[in-house]
Amino acid sequence: MAITAQMVKELREMSGAGMMDAKKALIEVEGDMEAAIDWLRTKGLAKAAKKADRIAAEGLVGVSVSGGKGVAVEINSETDFVAKNADFQKLVAGVTEAALGVATVEELAAAKVAGKSVEDTITSAVAVIGEKISLRRMAVVEGDSVAAYVHNAAADGMGKIGVLVAVKGTDNGIAKQIAMHIAATSPLALSEAELDPAVVERERTVQTQKALEENAASAKPKPDSVIENNIIPGRMKKFLEENTLMGQKFVMNPDITVEQAAKDAGVVVTAFARVAVGEGIEKKEEDFAAEVAKTLAG
Repeated sequence: MAITAQMVKELREMSGAGMMDAKKALIEVEGDMEAAIDWLRTKGLAKAAKKADRIAAEGLVGVSVSGGKGVAVEINSETDFVAKNADFQKLVAGVTEAALGVATVEELAAAKVAGKSVEDTITSAVAVIGEKISLRRMAVVEGDSVAAYVHNAAADGMGKIGVLVAVKGTDNGIAKQIAMHIAATSPLALSEAELDPAVVERERTVQTQKALEENAASAKPKPDSVIENNIIPGRMKKFLEENTLMGQKFVMNPDITVEQAAKDAGVVVTAFARVAVGEGIEKKEEDFAAEVAKTLAG
């Protein structure tokens, strides 16, 4: 029978196998889906199937810089133990290098590593390593010069946090220092202009409500105009100073801001990216008693 693209897609989703392996399996068993899964299992290519519902919140961030372009790629695994595996680290290194030639994570999935797509390379790695592995995201930063920093490095160019900083002008080492600063402080945006307006408005609402409640409980309440024209602007100024890279006090010299440090070094920071492993992923956590009760309940 004819093997359709939809059949291949369905088998890939069911088994986690690569496209060519799924197609070959269907051809071998003349389109029988269940038999195709068994065929893949016998070849060690369907290990990903039973792992599809697991949470992959560990892993590594790989960083690489070439010329004025830097990339940071997050590849997740289920356990931190796998992040220390030489095969996994080799995978991260290869995928990160491939990322230098693309612009999006979708393009990266289709990019080639040693003749195979990144997507198929990862699927093959699952069969070898035995854990769910996923390409989660990538960040791209470009400028006159780009510096990279890896925090908690597991190997050269990869670790738990990857930071990229792009500057305009001749970098004399300040970009690397700013990258280290970003790893520690995790700013929300480069400047006030680049902050999400919804985040700013939410903070303003919180601070306003907080100030009004504090004022109402005060022995000597201030006029509403003072709250609106003095207290709230002051609190918002502090929020922006603490959460924008340009407004933050420079970790290397807290007497000045990052913006001033860059200016003193003769550069302008134009972009940055900070990628931390597992950031934003909700991990499944069940205590032992709950796990036993769940098992007994069937």
